[in-house]
Amino acid sequence: MTAKTFQFDPELVVNRLGYGTMQLPGKGVWGPAENPEEAVAVMQAVLASDVNFIDTADSYGPFFANLYVKEALKTYRGPHKMIATKVGFTRQGPGEWTVVGRPEYLRQQVELNLWSLGLESIDLLQLHRIDPAVSLEAQIGVLADMQQEGKIKHIGLSQVSVSELKQAQAITPIVSVQNRYNLIDRHDEAVLNYADEQGIAFIPWFPLATGKLATDENGILMQIAKTHQAQPAQIALAWLLQRSDVILPIPGTRNIAHLKANIAAQEIVLTPAEFDQLSRLAD
Repeated sequence: MTAKTFQFDPELVVNRLGYGTMQLPGKGVWGPAENPEEAVAVMQAVLASDVNFIDTADSYGPFFANLYVKEALKTYRGPHKMIATKVGFTRQGPGEWTVVGRPEYLRQQVELNLWSLGLESIDLLQLHRIDPAVSLEAQIGVLADMQQEGKIKHIGLSQVSVSELKQAQAITPIVSVQNRYNLIDRHDEAVLNYADEQGIAFIPWFPLATGKLATDENGILMQIAKTHQAQPAQIALAWLLQRSDVILPIPGTRNIAHLKANIAAQEIVLTPAEFDQLSRLAD
């Protein structure tokens, strides 16, 4: 039976379907949202739901996504929501992302994440990308130092290979890996399988991708969606949730109706035959 929750530690147990903030800033993940009040309203709706795992990053905006989370948290009085954020990217404009992994920069960005989120400690800090110009020991080391200082609770990685993940594990415990993975793109299947073996959270980014499958009225995806009276994207999320108990999808949206549809996907149970049919779509 598919697990509904994932445990990072005895105090951090989250519902597996989370929310990602990447869509909240402006076009190209740059600048403020077209409607900042609506962005905060979406975050307030996330906090009011059973979603308790929120994924963000200092580079989203930069910082605008974090600031919308911070604003929504000001009036939130419910149970703890786990906040995961990332460091390691610099931004030069819309759609531009440049890796910087110098320890002094990563330390600065952790501090700025704490400020822009309004937190005293970050539940999960992930290295957005490994900088090939800086030793992995230096990049992971500064995060481990800040973990010892109490500013970070857990450390994760993003877009890495199994080899890189193992190298990082030799330096400090790694609790998550965030790689691109979805119904039609399973290039990182080996990383998912390793995460599954290790009990590491696998956080697939771009989880709603369905490509042309969503427009083929006679295709498997559309037929299964019709059977469940659901949208293709909801079926894609349901498949991810059944693929492995360590998968924590983080679909993002700037629309409350879409948010509700994404959350509803966790109630969809695919039959073994439907799951197998969908699994073969990437063959």
